[in-house]
Amino acid sequence: MSPHTDSKGVTVVLPWPSKDLSPNARVHFMAKARAVKKARKAAAEYAWVAMGCRRPLWAKAALEVTFNPPTRARFDLDNAVARSKALFDGLSDALGIDDSMFEPTYSIGEVVKGGAVRVIVRAA
Repeated sequence: MSPHTDSKGVTVVLPWPSKDLSPNARVHFMAKARAVKKARKAAAEYAWVAMGCRRPLWAKAALEVTFNPPTRARFDLDNAVARSKALFDGLSDALGIDDSMFEPTYSIGEVVKGGAVRVIVRAA
């Protein structure tokens, strides 16, 4: 999944979050810890590449988050947001901005093979 930069901000396309990250998942705590670590690291790497290996000098960031599910099966937007916490933490790591300073908006997009979370990041 490739990042893209344009006049609207930096676009980062992240992998669909693991089912192990769902608040409804009943997995061993170590399996969840591994999933969190993997998702956070991947998000930070994708964001770092998208920003051209340079951190912005923003105090706040607006995030436009679009969830592109892997199937047409219904899913809960609140659960998708909760499953993506590790992804947002990784973005926070890459941006050098505390995630409490994010101003997110969420939407559901079209089905994408394998699923994706598309995030447009810009100064707030």
